[in-house]
Amino acid sequence: MSSDQPIPSMETDLQEQEQIRRQKLAELQRAGRDPFEQVTWPVSHHSSEIISQFEALEGQTVQIAGRLMSKRGMGKVSFCDLADRTGRIQLFTKIDKLGESAYAEWQKLDLGDLVGIEGEVFRTQRGEISVKTARYELLAKALRPLPEKYHGLKDKDTRYRQRYLDLIVNPDVRETFIRRSRIISAIRQVLDRRDFIEVETPILNAIPGGAAARPFITHHNALDVDLYLRIAPELYLKRLIVGGFERVYEIGRQFRNEGLSIKHNPEFTLLELYQAYTDYQGMMTLTEDLLSAAALAVGESLEVEYQGQAINLKPPFRRLSMNQAILEYAGIDFSMISDAQSARQAALAAGLDDLEPKLSRDEIMNACFEAFCEEKLIQPTFIYDYPLELSPLTKKKPGQPQLTERFELFIGGREFANAYSELNDPIDQRERFAMQAAKRAAGDEEANLTDEDFCQALEYGMPPTGGLGVGIDRVVMLLTDSASIRDVLLFPTMKPLQ
Repeated sequence: MSSDQPIPSMETDLQEQEQIRRQKLAELQRAGRDPFEQVTWPVSHHSSEIISQFEALEGQTVQIAGRLMSKRGMGKVSFCDLADRTGRIQLFTKIDKLGESAYAEWQKLDLGDLVGIEGEVFRTQRGEISVKTARYELLAKALRPLPEKYHGLKDKDTRYRQRYLDLIVNPDVRETFIRRSRIISAIRQVLDRRDFIEVETPILNAIPGGAAARPFITHHNALDVDLYLRIAPELYLKRLIVGGFERVYEIGRQFRNEGLSIKHNPEFTLLELYQAYTDYQGMMTLTEDLLSAAALAVGESLEVEYQGQAINLKPPFRRLSMNQAILEYAGIDFSMISDAQSARQAALAAGLDDLEPKLSRDEIMNACFEAFCEEKLIQPTFIYDYPLELSPLTKKKPGQPQLTERFELFIGGREFANAYSELNDPIDQRERFAMQAAKRAAGDEEANLTDEDFCQALEYGMPPTGGLGVGIDRVVMLLTDSASIRDVLLFPTMKPLQ
């Protein structure tokens, strides 16, 4: 090759492949065999069924459909692998079975093309269960080539942006999302058996409430008002408890205008539920039941492995108050500390020296818990009795009004659930909202806004209620051994390409 002759690049090769595929499509269309015209193909079986039921199906004619993933043989006999939603199966195609013309067209098919196959189930001389092609139909032409066989699609950014391609070439990814569906279904079954009603609440909110988070803002043109994407469905669901439903839940998207990480995505899926006439202790038992049911829906044991750590989800889970946890892991007893200055000194002595200057005693306590305790909570652990300032929607603990009846569940060093004995005193609720308003006026953009209609709802009377929120994405991460939240979201939020 002369020095001035250009070396073909991978991009040039791909462009040539795409051009050849488009030429093949044009030839089919000129011949009146446009694969994109409406064509139906009745599917009698899927690949996994044929393999698992081979003894019953051997010698029978089946109709299958899927994507061509490999081709072998260029003479009078060829082999292909066809992938459908349940797996792969080999196709055996002979010229004398199809006829010369149909076989010639078969040989022109490309990897990625979608085909319908009718043929006999048999086992080859090498023992592989296969379908002997008797008739086929090209159902859709792939105009772009799939990733190269031996390297596949491994770049994570490309996988997340082009999830459809990820699902085609990485079967284990598809299995992750099948498991996600089973997990959510198992959770619904537990709640439905307990007479919970599944409901839907507004995503567009006039006031973002139910959590401490920065919201997304949008504008409604007809009403000429700014609205917020919900950060939690809590206040609407508790309105339904006031209305007499007693047991309600919602599994839906929440939106928080915050950073991205392996644990956070700006939109995520949350299970939130409320049950009248119980408290946060009842929510602990329900949480255990939900997680164990989810684990058994995708596995045979309550013992799972997550990122090299063995996790046992068998109830009952360990229970520690927040103060007990800090005392155990940091040696600080906050029951003996009543002011911010003493709390700061204790935190500094324990090695926490990056505290913001205006933090309160309760905020410093929470900072100590996050710094010294969270990552050590590997086995499922309920951390309960949170400080009042951190829980504006939670009932005070009887006899200890500086604490609230709240817990969070930690597994593998991460938070999975948050639950309350719900505050149902409308006077106390207004006072809590006033405290939050003061924090917002001081610059805290995540502090709760006052929801006047919710306060009015409480004034009509809400029964004692337990509430629970469970991060569905994190549960799926745990039960599929996925390191990043992006691995369990079909379409994670990505920065647009320039």
